[in-house]
Amino acid sequence: MADEVLTSITDGIATVTLNRPDKRNAMNAALLHALHARFDELDEALHVRVVVVRGAGSVFCSGMDLREMEQHRGEVTDPERGVIQVLQRVERSRHPTIAMVHGDAIAGGCELALHCDLRVAADAARFGMPLSRIGLIVPFPLGMKLVEIVGPAFARELLFTGRPIDARRAWEIGMVHRVVPVGQVEDATYDLARSIAGNAPLSLQGMKATVLRAMSHREGMAHEDLDAAARRARTSADASEGRRAMLEKRPPVFRGE
Repeated sequence: MADEVLTSITDGIATVTLNRPDKRNAMNAALLHALHARFDELDEALHVRVVVVRGAGSVFCSGMDLREMEQHRGEVTDPERGVIQVLQRVERSRHPTIAMVHGDAIAGGCELALHCDLRVAADAARFGMPLSRIGLIVPFPLGMKLVEIVGPAFARELLFTGRPIDARRAWEIGMVHRVVPVGQVEDATYDLARSIAGNAPLSLQGMKATVLRAMSHREGMAHEDLDAAARRARTSADASEGRRAMLEKRPPVFRGE
């Protein structure tokens, strides 16, 4: 089996590639473990100045692996806790990070892009948080990240409708920094990466730490009740129906139970 996450480093620019193109780079346990490990390794790489995160194939990341989630339905383990920890690890990278969103970034894939410092999107890319369409509740830390980036008004729209938005709309609401034609997204991303990599490494690390410290107040917010609500939703019959319907490409039938 191929490595779920690939890493390469050229001229101070590290590239981290999600490598499940046949599964639309869906996040299973193995991919999450590998992604965490790659960022641990890169933090120790003194010659790295900036990290680009991208996906293999035509999709950036389609979110959590619904088939794996359905197989583990009812188990005590919390798959969402794993993705939260990994995304927060990406955010805490000592190096500036850029998401190269060449294709769809959905649910956890959207959140992966949001947990990077900068986002360059192809005009054909879509961003979406369709959790309400499969009977789930966004975990509090990930909901907070969405609100932090786009504000409460647009976060409500994305979460309540579950509908994806195109890259131009994502730029309009402040979700991405640049939108370019799909054939130019790689050049635009690495041009940005080189402009960062040419700056003083101590300055980059210090300014990254400053931004993270400025946002550290969110860590003290209580959310146990929201975590409980998310757990109830995740183990509900509606959530199982939503996952099966998505996999079977049919409309779900929700019953509120």
